[in-house]
Amino acid sequence: MTHLLPGETLEDLDRNGLKIIQKEKGFRFGVDAVLLSDFAKVKKRDHVMDLCTGTGIIPILLFGKTEAEEIMGLEIQDEFVQMAKRSLALNEIEKKVRILHGDLKDIDLLKGLPKFNVVTVNPPYKKENSGIINEKDALTIARHEVSLNLEDVVRAAQLILKDNGRFYMIHRPERLADIMTLLRKYKIEPKRIRMVYPNTKKPPTMVLVEGLRGGGEFLKVEAPLFVYDDEGNYSDEIRRIYGDDRR
Repeated sequence: MTHLLPGETLEDLDRNGLKIIQKEKGFRFGVDAVLLSDFAKVKKRDHVMDLCTGTGIIPILLFGKTEAEEIMGLEIQDEFVQMAKRSLALNEIEKKVRILHGDLKDIDLLKGLPKFNVVTVNPPYKKENSGIINEKDALTIARHEVSLNLEDVVRAAQLILKDNGRFYMIHRPERLADIMTLLRKYKIEPKRIRMVYPNTKKPPTMVLVEGLRGGGEFLKVEAPLFVYDDEGNYSDEIRRIYGDDRR
């Protein structure tokens, strides 16, 4: 039996009995990880890599909703790696899901990996030097471009994707121009985007992006996704994504 360490909690993911170990305080997964795992199209027998995997939430969610052959996660912070591995052991899914401790800027590491059908990433959103940061703080590294930037992420995806492999990312709408430019630079053609809005009265706070390595030019802009309806309840689609009857 995998035991929790002091200051940790066990969260039920409401998906096939899967659970994840998290910190009581500090970095915890949010709706962005859940939305990305739903947006990503993972086919039967696909090999999947999740970059910046943190505590392994996206690999665990993808295990619960897809028939992927293998799912891997790459994370630079050893504390998160060890927590993710304990979650895998708790769920008894180590044969299908693996977590690697490494830096996605390590080109030799990336070239030594197999090629993947799908790469997902929920990267740090905040640009370097945006606000007061502490480079040793795990929460800062998870949210700010301290140890990597957006170009590092796209370059890593390009290196490990198979030809016609699919790339999925969630990010902030204000970075959309940067995202489109970098995807084209690294030969990952933008194919699909979807804006995520808190409700119908507010501007979008997240954007979901799909790219195809070596794909042809054609971009589909999907219908907006609203987290809440106008009465302040979770939207029908959010309840579908979470697989529950939350209000």
